[in-house]
Amino acid sequence: MDSWLLSGSQYRLLVEASGTTVQILVYSFVVGIILSLVVGVARLSANVWVRGVALAFVEFARGISSIILLFIVAIALPILFGAEQAPLILLATIALGINMGGYGAEIIRGAIQAVPKGQTEASISLNLSPAQRLRHVILPQALTIILPPMGNLTIEILKGTALVSLVGMTDVMQMARNIRQQQLADAVGTQPVLFLNVLILYFILAQVINLLFKLAEAAVARRYEGGPALTEAELEAIR
Repeated sequence: MDSWLLSGSQYRLLVEASGTTVQILVYSFVVGIILSLVVGVARLSANVWVRGVALAFVEFARGISSIILLFIVAIALPILFGAEQAPLILLATIALGINMGGYGAEIIRGAIQAVPKGQTEASISLNLSPAQRLRHVILPQALTIILPPMGNLTIEILKGTALVSLVGMTDVMQMARNIRQQQLADAVGTQPVLFLNVLILYFILAQVINLLFKLAEAAVARRYEGGPALTEAELEAIR
């Protein structure tokens, strides 16, 4: 049984490195959600130029490989512009956030379009501004459609964080490589056991993300099940 386990110090190193992985994921998620919302709404704009720019961003973000985007942001751009090297965590966040934003924008666009048009017409009759309609009527109802695929996308971004080790960040994958090098030097341990433990660690993180989104889905379902997007009191407050 012991052959399937790492040493206590090795587990401690992997857990500490997972903090970097989670940090990058959280920052990338925030950037990705903001981009998803802005670009997703822009994809439905009445202005053809706004729609065009939003579409160009989506096609770029979805069409370019995550690893290529990471190298462009982390290595190529600082060299091209002669800028000082920014913190790697910031550069990794930008690259993964752009990637998430491209896919997330289409999720939000599709969810908004799935909301019955009668809801928009009713909110117009209540003299709500476009921003108020979006915030208080459309997006709350679209959340039930947004959350499941957005949870899947967040897990994919978690997997994508493994790429940051290629630009020098000490995340879980980089720490696993460091441990592997030490094992080779000491002629102890086996690589399959090491990377099986890394796989389990990523699996646990993915299940935590899945649980959080399930809880969010349940909360949204309870909030809007069988009732209007806005209560009378909320409607009066908006007016």
